[in-house]
Amino acid sequence: MKNTIKELDHIVDQFKEKFNSFSEAEFSEKPLLNKWSKKEVLGHLIDSAHNNLRRFICGQYEIPPTKIVYDQDFWVAANNYQYLNKEDVIQLWVLMNKQISTVLSQMSESNYSKVTDTSKTEIKLYSLQFLADDYVRHLKHHINQIILKSFDIVYP
Repeated sequence: MKNTIKELDHIVDQFKEKFNSFSEAEFSEKPLLNKWSKKEVLGHLIDSAHNNLRRFICGQYEIPPTKIVYDQDFWVAANNYQYLNKEDVIQLWVLMNKQISTVLSQMSESNYSKVTDTSKTEIKLYSLQFLADDYVRHLKHHINQIILKSFDIVYP
């Protein structure tokens, strides 16, 4: 978990500056009408952070395992990231990830193997350690959509 936390912190520190280097117009431009802008992709990462933060907290104490599902298109639309100020979206992304880092840092090692359910339909149980590692892989995957070739990763 320590390596995951260190990697998460490094990514956030490195990319907040890179995201801030985009103009508002560049960050808001949609490649196609039905595709997310860079700002909306970052908004999706904020939503992912919200959902995973809840998993990381509730997964430590809820029995039976908590079921936290995420409808990404609904969340991005409901949060209306496209019309928010770029700096606010970036700052929220930074703060959410700092909070995840804090929660993971405080997590007892005995809780790493506890599980949570992430499926909308059938039961899919994942350990908190797996979800933390997967969270960082997911983050890298979507950062590659904002800034091409930032990471050498194939996500799932």
